Amino acid sequence: MKMKMILSLLTFHCCVIHLVSAQLLQVGFYNTTCPQTETIVRQAVQNQFNSDPSITAALLRMHFHDCFVRGCDASILIKSIGSKKSEREAGPNKTVRGFELIDKIKKTLETSCPSTVSCADIITLATRDSVALAGGPNYPIPTGRRDGLISNAADVNLPGPSLTIPQALQFFTNKGLTLNDMVTLLGAHTVGIAHCNFFQDRLSPVPDKTMDPTLAAQLLKTCAKSSATAFLDQNTSFTVDNEYYRQIMLRKGILTIDQELTLDKSSAPIVTSFAANKDVFSQSFANAMIKMANIDVLVGSAGEIRKNCGVFNQKANRKVVN
Repeated sequence: MKMKMILSLLTFHCCVIHLVSAQLLQVGFYNTTCPQTETIVRQAVQNQFNSDPSITAALLRMHFHDCFVRGCDASILIKSIGSKKSEREAGPNKTVRGFELIDKIKKTLETSCPSTVSCADIITLATRDSVALAGGPNYPIPTGRRDGLISNAADVNLPGPSLTIPQALQFFTNKGLTLNDMVTLLGAHTVGIAHCNFFQDRLSPVPDKTMDPTLAAQLLKTCAKSSATAFLDQNTSFTVDNEYYRQIMLRKGILTIDQELTLDKSSAPIVTSFAANKDVFSQSFANAMIKMANIDVLVGSAGEIRKNCGVFNQKANRKVVN
């Protein structure tokens, strides 16, 4: 009983921290200090999207990988210095893209409003804008995050593509998210791609019986090339919609975790609901993205406002641990 009480108190304390931090964020945080912030971000993302619509998937992945380590603090952007390997160098992050776009936005904002807009907020706003450009919801996102002072490759421990639903859910509940949030956020795979090595075991030597055989045969040919990739949504690959859920209900999930969503009794009803109604998914996606963007944020005087997103400010350099 005593142990259960301790665990309950720890859970409550964790939730209070999430809540208090989130309450200090606000929509339009930069309206007075840098009123053109969201316009600058939106225009830069629009320009990038026009030439490369895959930027939506890239930014969604960057945002997720950032928030699920030390919280949404832009620690994923820090470049390694010598033997000190940052999050950016961790295995799961070596294929993360979009750094150049974030740096470009930051440079523009530093010209207009020096040392005002955080890199953490730039990631958050850019991701929101890219989702809207890809046909997804255009949700109001609170800002006011500050940038972290620590970035270590060893801290990166992200949910893998071959987990069961209970295993994956543990990662999400540890961050204050629910089963519904997890199923919703995995919907970002509607614009995602995966390297064949992440699902090769579902194709050979024996095809996974839970995968549509026609798709399995097609992917086997695709993955004959060592560097090949596949869209996680085989239908509307560059659109943020509910097609991903419709596909996995047809046994066309690419990653193990994708197909597991329809096989697990706890997540299957949520998949069915999203597959049947795109508006239900769209609203849930907006809510889940806002919630994820609140994970362990730094506010007030915590952290810093980096001048260069890939480098700690001089004072912060002394706070980095190996």
